[in-house]
Parts: sequence; structure tokens; C-alpha cells
Amino acid sequence: MTVLRNKRARCQYRKSKRLPQGKNGGVQLLLIQTIDPLGRQGDIVEVKSGYANNYLIPQGLATIATDHHKRMIEKHKAKLAEIQKKRLVGLQSLADEIRNKRGISIEANANEEGHLYGSVGPDEIVKALRGEGIVLTPDQVRLSGPIKELALYTVRIYLGHGIESELKVWVVPAVVEK
Repeated sequence: MTVLRNKRARCQYRKSKRLPQGKNGGVQLLLIQTIDPLGRQGDIVEVKSGYANNYLIPQGLATIATDHHKRMIEKHKAKLAEIQKKRLVGLQSLADEIRNKRGISIEANANEEGHLYGSVGPDEIVKALRGEGIVLTPDQVRLSGPIKELALYTVRIYLGHGIESELKVWVVPAVVEK
């Protein structure tokens, strides 16, 4: 008789711990972290209960999507949208500043025919821009190929979020002091 009562108690406990169901019969969860196949942080997704109970919730990757959580996420998304808008304005002004530059000069060792002994890469362009007061990373500089000759080049600068700019780069021979 005691064994039977314990089984009933366990069954009732499991039923009380059931997660709220979504529209399609799954469980609605709020993602705490971005999970590639499911969605991004803050998205409300519907998954099967086993996936929710055995992986997402115990690992701390998701939580139950209550009305309170949904309201908090909406407020948070509004703040993030405002921050993103400010960031885009800043990136656009940086792109305009780069575009309005007449160009930068990079000195390189070359032979009499104008062929460089090495090549000019994104690191050298970033270093020259840093001297002008513009801070970029080498992965933002998009070269169509290696720069191996003395000439004028047009280099694309990708700042992120679809914002690009162009920069004129003069590769000039290095001044040799005697």
C-alpha cells in the first residue's frame, strides 16, 4: 500500500511540474543565450518538452516564458534598439570621415621598377590610419588583392552593419637617408 501511495505522489508531483504548453503543443521558452538552430538571445521559442526539461533549462540556456519575462524582454529590446541606433550613427559618421579623407601615404621599400620587396597589407593601412586619428581593426580593411607595387589604390573599409567606405592609399617609395 505504501508503494502505491509513493507512485501516486510522484505522478502528481510530475504533473504539477509540467511546463506551460505553446500553440503547437511544445513548450514556450525564453532564450537566455543564443543557440544557433533555435534563435537569438531574448527570442521566445517553442520546443519539445524533453529538449526543454533535459537540456535547455538545466544548462541555463533558457527559462520559462512568463508574461513578466516577456514584458522585461520588450523593455530590454527597446533599450538595445536605441543603443544600436546610436552605434549606427557613430559608424556612419566614421565612414563619412574616412570617405572625406584625401588619402593616406604608406612608405614601402621598392626596386627601381616600382615592385615592392614585400607587400602592404591591412596591418600597415590600420597603422597609417591610427596616425591620422582613426582607429580600425585589420579585419575591417578589405583588399581586393595583395599590394605589391608603388601606385594609388582604392581600399574598401567595412565598418559593420552594412556600412562601408572607401579610402585612397598611396604606396610611395621609402625615403633612404644617406
